[in-house]
Amino acid sequence: MLRRMSDSRDPAIERERSQNLWASFERKYPPIAKATSLDAMPSVGVEQIGGLAAAKDEVLTYACAATNPEVYERWGTAPPTGLLMIGPSGVGKTLLAAALATRSRTAFLRIDVPRLVVEVVHRGGQVGELLEAWSQTLGDLPPVTVFFEELEFSRAEEIGTHRPDLPIGPIMDFLLDLVDRAIAVERSLVAGSTAHPDTLRTAFLTDFRFERVVEVTPIFPGDIVEALQIHRIAVEKRAGRTLFEPVDWHSVVTHYQGPSTGEWIRVLHAALRRKARCEANGEEPGPVTTADLLGEVDRLRAAKNRLPTVGSGIYL
Repeated sequence: MLRRMSDSRDPAIERERSQNLWASFERKYPPIAKATSLDAMPSVGVEQIGGLAAAKDEVLTYACAATNPEVYERWGTAPPTGLLMIGPSGVGKTLLAAALATRSRTAFLRIDVPRLVVEVVHRGGQVGELLEAWSQTLGDLPPVTVFFEELEFSRAEEIGTHRPDLPIGPIMDFLLDLVDRAIAVERSLVAGSTAHPDTLRTAFLTDFRFERVVEVTPIFPGDIVEALQIHRIAVEKRAGRTLFEPVDWHSVVTHYQGPSTGEWIRVLHAALRRKARCEANGEEPGPVTTADLLGEVDRLRAAKNRLPTVGSGIYL
């Protein structure tokens, strides 16, 4: 059982310690350096994530494993060993994992599983030594949320699907060992994700690994509209001025049902970038309008019709 993570930790000291420990590990093992990132003090609140009410509730419940473990004991149970989020690319799984780390007041360690697989296969050697160092480093780190992004590595678009050069058996042994060692660390929370649950290997889904499955699927159009509004507020705050006219967000979103949340955010930024280019050309563009956004949606639709199907963007 996880011990309650103390509220008396000095955040600045913990952050520096986490960064130093992880940097030392990365220097020794290039595959880790290429395929992982550590945010020693994440700051992603659930209020920054549009919609996904049920998935957010699951994440906050799991955070109790770190912040209030005694609650589970009072109900005669224990927190799940790991949380697996399933849903298409670009819907917010990584954001939810970062929000879990933020709520539980832990560092956020993100592992790009497909990239790690390729790095380990191509560089070869040192796997046993890497695993031992992995356990040692996680044990030495302050409390951490470990996020295994895209466990169904063989179907990841980022590395090209249908890779006959990947030795599936040894890779699975390596990944399962990596997951098990992370779960074994007392002060860790472990989450994973996949956009391809239909072919995910069942070894990940045992009751001592990712035993709680959370579906992450935005409700159309409401969750998309909420996410766009959150990002509108964020970019206007960053710019320090109003950038949008009153927009009919519902009309924009229902104009095209295909994009993921991540692609919709890219539409918003595409409209802003078009305005920036106009200003750079000496024009005086007005704020972004509903028509501007609809134009970007049509451009996205045309591009998707011409290009091969790839990942749906990242909801950040």
